Amino acid sequence: MKKQIKDFILSLGADVCGFANIDRFLEAPAGFHPKDIFPDCQSVIVFGIALPKGLTKVDPRLIYGYFNNSTCPNVDRVAFRAAKEIERLYGGYAVPLPSDDPYEYWDSEKMEGRGLISMKHAAVLAGLGTLGKNTLLLNEEYGNLLTLGAILTDLNLESDPLAKSICIDGCSLCIQSCPTQALNGRCTNQAKCRPNTYGTNARGFSVVNCNKCRTVCPMRFGKRKQ
Repeated sequence: MKKQIKDFILSLGADVCGFANIDRFLEAPAGFHPKDIFPDCQSVIVFGIALPKGLTKVDPRLIYGYFNNSTCPNVDRVAFRAAKEIERLYGGYAVPLPSDDPYEYWDSEKMEGRGLISMKHAAVLAGLGTLGKNTLLLNEEYGNLLTLGAILTDLNLESDPLAKSICIDGCSLCIQSCPTQALNGRCTNQAKCRPNTYGTNARGFSVVNCNKCRTVCPMRFGKRKQ
């Protein structure tokens, strides 16, 4: 069953796919546990679509910003179609989650938003990678270029093995390169990061002014691509 689900998700355009049984989410914060959304959830299927490596080689303002944002609808379409196929083939229920917004949690003082669940932590629990010091998921094959999606299901699926970290011991390039010093190696100060990163130009188009934490990482393309 897991192989069929994974193969179908990959056939829709995902680059990676992993599985985490609900027993791995014991430390999920209250309000952000998969069962807070879907009480019958027994497993979380996490997948990702990788950005082209070339987007790290250009100014982020327009081209990177556009495609980084537009990847989310592609991820959501995979989640929607896979959820329908899982229900068709195996019965039960499957709940696709939005890869980014909408979400409810917003701390205006800290400028901190939180998705319905933490996609990157779910990806870690599904064996797709570990978190780097820039707080981005680091995958062995695709580095930090994955946009993540997830499906909750009442199918009781076995967890995949956890991944080994590829974050380099002693490396602090992302922390040192952050123009607003928003990184401490464990979390991101969103009140410092957001105003420097996101904005609009004179025409009113959304722009991304900074992605240094992603592009300076020696593992940005993964361990096998260096």
